[in-house]
Amino acid sequence: MAVKVLVPRLGEGVDELTIVHWLKQEGDSVKEMEPLVEVESDKVVTEIPSPQAGVLLKIAMNENTVAKVGSVLGWIGAAGEMLAKPEVPAPQPAATQPRPVETAVPVPASETVPTVRGGFLSPIVRKMAAEHHLDLNLVHGSGLGGRITKQDVLDYLAGHQATAPVRPNMPAMAVTPLTGDRLLPVSSVRRQIAERMQQSKQVSPHVLTVMEADLSRVSAHRAANKDSFAASGSRLTYTAYFIAAIAAALRRHPLVNSSWSDQGILQHAEINIGMATSLGEEGLIVPVIHNADRLSLPGVAHAVNDLADRARAKQLKPEEVRGGTFTLTNHGTGGSLFAMPIINQPQCGILGTGSIQKRPVVVTDQTGNDAIAIRPMVYLSFVFDHRILDGASADAFLVDVKQVLEEWK
Repeated sequence: MAVKVLVPRLGEGVDELTIVHWLKQEGDSVKEMEPLVEVESDKVVTEIPSPQAGVLLKIAMNENTVAKVGSVLGWIGAAGEMLAKPEVPAPQPAATQPRPVETAVPVPASETVPTVRGGFLSPIVRKMAAEHHLDLNLVHGSGLGGRITKQDVLDYLAGHQATAPVRPNMPAMAVTPLTGDRLLPVSSVRRQIAERMQQSKQVSPHVLTVMEADLSRVSAHRAANKDSFAASGSRLTYTAYFIAAIAAALRRHPLVNSSWSDQGILQHAEINIGMATSLGEEGLIVPVIHNADRLSLPGVAHAVNDLADRARAKQLKPEEVRGGTFTLTNHGTGGSLFAMPIINQPQCGILGTGSIQKRPVVVTDQTGNDAIAIRPMVYLSFVFDHRILDGASADAFLVDVKQVLEEWK
C-alpha cells in the first residue's frame, strides 16, 4: 500500500520549507531511508529520506515550491501500484456554509516590535516583504518567539497602506546577452544570500578597521597540541583560536555583542558566534557556536569541526544557524590578505581573518632594542555598525582580539 511522504517539522518555529531538488524522479526505485528530496529552511538544505522501500509513484510538489509542515510531498509504493483517488466531499446546502469573514487588524506604530536576533523568516514572508519593499523591523511578530507570519505581514499592510512610505523599485539592470552567454539559474540559497547582503548594506552604515596580529604564540601552541587533539578526534585549526579570542574580547566589550533597534540598542546576554562556512559553488552558510565564551579551546575546536562538517554534508538543523550575535569569516583560506565583509544582520559586527603569512617585522625586546624578525602575521578586518559603535570603541575591541592571540598561553 502506498504511503505518503510528508513535510517534516525540522525545528521549533519552522512551519514552511522550500522544495529545492528532487533526488529521485517518478518511477525511480528507492530504498528505505534513502535520500529522496532536498528541502531548504533559512539557508539550511536538508535531505528528506524515504519512509519505506519501493517506487516513487508520484511527486506532489515541484521544485521551488513553498510547502507547509504536514503537506504531502509524494507517495512511495509498489511498482505499478495505482493511487487511490481522493474522496470529494458532497456539497453542502448554501445555508449551512458559513461565510468567511476577513478581518485585518491594523498594528499601531507605537506597538510595532523590531524583529531581532533569531527571527526566522519563511520564504513567503521574505517574498512578500520584497514585493512591497517592506522593512520587517516595523512588523509585529505574533508567531512563536516573536516570529513574523504571513498574516502579520498582511495585517500590517492592511493597516498602513495609506501611510506607508513609497520606496522606489530597484529592478536588476537590464543586460543584453551576447553570443555564447549563458543564463545560470539562481538557487534558493544564492537568492537568500543576495537578498540579505543587499539588505545589510542598506540598513547598516558599514565601517572597516584593520589591524595585524603576530600569531607566533598561537602557531607554537597549535604545533605542540594538534596531534593530541587529533588523537581525541578534533582537528585543531586556527579558526578555533580566532573564535576563542573573539569570545574573550566580546566579554570585555559587551556593546559589540548587540543589535540596533528603534527602541534602543539590544545588548545580548549570550555570546553566540557564527562562522561563515563555504559550500563551494552553492554559496555559504553561517552555523552558530552558542555560548562560545563558556567553551574551552578543545570545546571550541570540536564545535568548529562538527558544524563545518555537517554544513558541507547538508546535515545542519535550522536552529543551528540562528541566534548568532557576532560572526567570523575566514576569507584568508583562499589567499586573501584582508577584506571588507558584510555584516550579518541584525548583528553589530563581523571579523574577517586573512591569510597567515610569514613576514619580516620589527620587534622590540624588553630593553627597548629593535630587531627584524620573521613572524607569522595575519590581518584582522573588523567591520562594524556605526550606529552602535564609534571608531574608538571598535578599535578597543579589535586590540583585545589581537592581544589575546599574541599572548596565547
